[in-house]
Amino acid sequence: MTEDIVAGVLRQWQQVHPGLDTGPMAVIGRLNRCSALLQQAADAPLRRAGLTRPEFDILGTLRRMGRELTPGRVARETFASGTAVTKRVRALEERGLIARRPDERDRRVTHLSLTDEGRDMIDRLLPEQLRYEAALLSGIGAERQDELSAALGELLVVLEARLGSSVE
Repeated sequence: MTEDIVAGVLRQWQQVHPGLDTGPMAVIGRLNRCSALLQQAADAPLRRAGLTRPEFDILGTLRRMGRELTPGRVARETFASGTAVTKRVRALEERGLIARRPDERDRRVTHLSLTDEGRDMIDRLLPEQLRYEAALLSGIGAERQDELSAALGELLVVLEARLGSSVE
């Protein structure tokens, strides 16, 4: 099996500090490296459509929830700050993908929904994005993908309990 870049880093640390437990670095380092590579590669279909991953996440959240949401709820669902969501919603609204409606009782509150164009875009892009992501993972069998997903799910539960779930 080909050695990954993190294995070389771990070996170097073992030479500098023999006996040092680099186990946490093995996990976190690989997660960080995978994340960086996926950030670069995984969003090609979105870029072709002129969307960023966070914008796609907002459109996807509105589509999967199937109802109007406040910007605060979108922020919680997408793990983004309120400021970031406001900026992204403005851009999506300017493109005609999202509509804002002021609350009837509290004018400070707005409700977000997909426009027909936004719904069509997410419905068209989601299958394409999923095919692209499946291709990225195609070197790992389905059973191993399931195991990896379950292990990452366990890690996520632990981290959310310790660090909170609203990290952008």
